[in-house]
Amino acid sequence: MITLDFETYYDREFSLSKMTTEEYVRDNRFEVIGVAVKVNNEPAQWFSGTHEETAEWLAGFDWDNHFALAHNAMFDAAILTWVFGQKPKAWLDTLSMARALLGTSVGGSLAKLSEHFGLGVKGREVEDARGLRRGDFPQDQLNRYAQYCVNDVELTYKLFQELDAGFPVKEKRLIDITLRMFSDPILELDTDRLEAHLVDVRERKERLFQEANITKEVLNSNLKFAELLKSYGVHPPMKISPTTGKETYAFAKNDEHFVALANHSDERVQALVSARLGAKSTLEETRTERFISISQRGPIGGALRRMPIPLKYYAAHTGRWGGSDSVNLQNLPSRGEAANKLKRCIVAPRGHVIIDCDSSQIEARVLAWLAGQLDILRLFSMKEDVYRHMASIIFDIPRDAVTKDERFIGKTTVLGCGYGMGAAKFQAQLQNMGKYVDYDTCAHIIKKYRQANGRIAAWWNHLNHVVDEMWRRQQNSPARHFEVDCLNLLELDPFTGIRLPNGLSLNYPELDRMPGTADYVYKTRNGMTKIYGGKVAENLCQAVARCIIGEQMIEIEKRYRVALTVHDAIACVVPKEQADDACAYIEQCMSTPPKWAEGLPLACEFGMADNYGDC
Repeated sequence: MITLDFETYYDREFSLSKMTTEEYVRDNRFEVIGVAVKVNNEPAQWFSGTHEETAEWLAGFDWDNHFALAHNAMFDAAILTWVFGQKPKAWLDTLSMARALLGTSVGGSLAKLSEHFGLGVKGREVEDARGLRRGDFPQDQLNRYAQYCVNDVELTYKLFQELDAGFPVKEKRLIDITLRMFSDPILELDTDRLEAHLVDVRERKERLFQEANITKEVLNSNLKFAELLKSYGVHPPMKISPTTGKETYAFAKNDEHFVALANHSDERVQALVSARLGAKSTLEETRTERFISISQRGPIGGALRRMPIPLKYYAAHTGRWGGSDSVNLQNLPSRGEAANKLKRCIVAPRGHVIIDCDSSQIEARVLAWLAGQLDILRLFSMKEDVYRHMASIIFDIPRDAVTKDERFIGKTTVLGCGYGMGAAKFQAQLQNMGKYVDYDTCAHIIKKYRQANGRIAAWWNHLNHVVDEMWRRQQNSPARHFEVDCLNLLELDPFTGIRLPNGLSLNYPELDRMPGTADYVYKTRNGMTKIYGGKVAENLCQAVARCIIGEQMIEIEKRYRVALTVHDAIACVVPKEQADDACAYIEQCMSTPPKWAEGLPLACEFGMADNYGDC
């Protein structure tokens, strides 16, 4: 294992606080001041020289046969691969490992993590290096900088020893796959298509503004703005005002559900929300501009328009990946012609195709499996239409009599009501999808769902007891074996949370009972968040689905490069002549449950094209 850390030039404007990693490393102002390298447990070495001298020094290490380790390895991997052309056997990252084990409770910086584990103190010499090129350093200051960098490498190595004990091997493999999507990308960008799309987006935006009659009066009036949203089939998000204590519209820049509407599938809604937020550009416009900039910054790995895919490993509480580096493909609109046009600008290299394979209804399948809802599992196994089945129960009609609109209600019910959703929230969800259903009918649907899925509803109640047991354990009450599900697959850790099939845990740090109530909360990056049986069910289903996707990704990667993952889908790039065999192999991988998931019926859908949008 080779542990490494680069120190690079930065100033007030040219820094990672102002730029993405991709922008920073590929900028003409970029310069390596020095690098420290530690081979296995030998003392770390420092080197500082010209670009050519540094490249020659780094070439002296056997990268092909060594794992490379760094803290926030996305940065160091980009430099080592893009600037110096070295590709290690695989990447390890203490930041990713810490995120999986500790969440956000400690902090992700090397300084915070070193302090948490008592490994030593990270220096502050980097603060004195701002604005200094390599040739500007007095020798004594460069020596201190060298000691600082060597110390960082030693701390990273020690931190890895702490985190690696018991860390699942498969998860380390996923960290490597994730990092190489960025440092050794394979997807490309079609600059001509992007520029044509940008012109189209800007023209459409102006036309939409005119057609919607978006005036300053409408933007400044909550009531008129809400009415305009409703006219587009959107239920205006609400919140409790901290000033009045009464319900009001959630139209502020820090209102999560409102900001999310900027990524709505309806371009009119995007334009409206962007205007209210004071943005000069829609999300589609700024994303297209960013893609164009990436495509024009020069070659990566000999290819001019390679697209680094920055994904954050274990970004979510449930282990799912998240967007990073201001390129969040996880929230790329999945519907609408505009979304497809942007996706069509992401292309396979010449002579290759993209295969995008999406797990079918994986959360609904996992929910039925974990809760032991055997009749639903049987329907999935027989490849029956579960949505049509639900609609026939709701409307009390034969399955073959279910209409398209009724099936839509059935689908929304299956996908939305599995975690204890009430009638009011279900009504709002339908309204946001452009379907108005009165409250009494929504209450009837919820009742029908719970009657038809008694094991699932009972599991929510069981998980309420699980939350209570976790709290008692964190209060140092006597621990006892406590099953989380009827399959004996999951069980509680002594204190931290629920052990998952991948060997990691679904954690609920600082779990506490709210005074005078039976409600529980736990600490997240946004403060204390309420937790209850239905929410734990949702967390577990997403976490287990993520475990499945991770294992499938590893199997696929044995033969074909995984270029991207978005939610429950995996996109691969394969040579055209291998496309048919690759489709069969990938479909098999994503239809086969892991060994620990016996009895879970999986299925997938896939598409193949020379661009991402047509898959």
